[in-house]
Amino acid sequence: MPSSERTPLLTEVPPEPISSEDEAPEVNEVESAEFQGTFARQLSALDGFALLISIVIGSGVFSSPGAIDANVPSPGAALLVWLVGGILAWTGALTMAELGTAFPGEGGIQPYLTHIYGEVFGYMAAWSWIVATMPATLAILSIVFVESIYSSLGINEPAPPLTHKLLSLLVLVVVSTANSISTKTSTRLGNFFVVVKLLSIFLLIVSGLTVVFVYAGNHHRDLGGGDWHSRAWFEPRDTVLPDGGRFDWRKVTTWQSLGFYSTALYGALWAYSGWDKANYVAAELQHPKKQLPLAINTAIPTIIACYVAANAVYYVLLPWEVVSTTDAAAVTAITHFLGKGTAYFATGLICLVIVGSALGNSFVAGRMTVAAANQNWLPKTLGAIGQIGKFRVSKSSAVDQAADEALDKGESPINALILNTVLSAIYILLGNMRILLTLNGLAEYFFFFLTVLGAIILRWREPDLHRPVKPFILIPVIFAIISGFVVVRGALFAPIQAAVLLGIWVVGGVYYYVRWRWLRT
Repeated sequence: MPSSERTPLLTEVPPEPISSEDEAPEVNEVESAEFQGTFARQLSALDGFALLISIVIGSGVFSSPGAIDANVPSPGAALLVWLVGGILAWTGALTMAELGTAFPGEGGIQPYLTHIYGEVFGYMAAWSWIVATMPATLAILSIVFVESIYSSLGINEPAPPLTHKLLSLLVLVVVSTANSISTKTSTRLGNFFVVVKLLSIFLLIVSGLTVVFVYAGNHHRDLGGGDWHSRAWFEPRDTVLPDGGRFDWRKVTTWQSLGFYSTALYGALWAYSGWDKANYVAAELQHPKKQLPLAINTAIPTIIACYVAANAVYYVLLPWEVVSTTDAAAVTAITHFLGKGTAYFATGLICLVIVGSALGNSFVAGRMTVAAANQNWLPKTLGAIGQIGKFRVSKSSAVDQAADEALDKGESPINALILNTVLSAIYILLGNMRILLTLNGLAEYFFFFLTVLGAIILRWREPDLHRPVKPFILIPVIFAIISGFVVVRGALFAPIQAAVLLGIWVVGGVYYYVRWRWLRT
């Protein structure tokens, strides 16, 4: 979750343009590794471990198992997808740490892409995150919140009716409104939800262990779904389709199977999202060179273990054919295991986790938009703080204060939040969770691939660049190969989502060109 002091996604407001008669000051592109950024360097490796855990673990482990199970031939294959997704996140986090310490500062991957490929790539990454990735994420979370409640009531509909979408819109509006109140409100709520999410995973794993131990003590008593001890975990089985039909995995070709696996992997990668924020942890560590790799190499494996264990629990608690039909696996599993009474409590915890994730993502999305507006990539109105349109609603008298100073004083980027809410609402109305997972994955991992490929290019182009964290070259190479394949095969397998994303990029490119011409006239 973002820090309570100031979000690391907020970039500095650019200085006033320098006239042709003035001499531009010299600026070093790469500062020293001891750069003092937004945050005070006072965290230990243990603090970094905890911070990464809180950033990455979210609602995905409770909601995306159904989408993953529907795209793999067996439960064992699903667990392997979760493992591969974790390894991909691990290699990516180490590479991002290399770039984050080589180019200390803020703004996520945008400054890296700008340095490696040029400004247009940094802009396109920001545009993609603001228009596609973050709104799709918020739409998914809003949908899962509603589906979790219905699942606790025993209602699992493959094609949710319009009422579900309307309730999802209501959740979205409430979250955006909460983030519009003040930065302090957002961050205080975020700290509370970190505790809730860890408690929820712990209770889920305890439930699965209970079923296993009870069955081990008495083979005639099974509190779970039954399939976990009577069927082979890696044997292909028919998948139940949304229309009630069955999909026979034995008839799938290798090329088709790779497409299904790519789609499944997007569900896992969404659950691991946040690993790219490893360099935000570096901003607060006392000795990043030693502590950052230690934090990553302990936190990410811990998360992988938690996710694989939690998903194994789903297959223990539920009949296997049920897993693929639900978008709220955790709630469905607890309902089946302990009944509706206890499931209501579990649903409450999981819904709190989802709301916490939604608040955090909405918080970040607003600041991403402000950062892009500060770079003149978007209209200045979207970078305004404490305003609705041009009408000021804040009590602050400093109307012209810089956006980052206003955010520090507790004001919110309301215009940016309104934009994000409108875009998220469109995704809710036009899509469903599983379609949006693929769209989200394509949007994110295309630029992650470019970023890590750029890190490899810089090893050759700028060998003397100071890199306080420098993982073995095979680590970024593994990420580039797997992510590149997943993006290409995923796009071919999901042409509609790929076409939507391509359309978003074309619009963004045209807007960049038109705005660039307009600013220079």
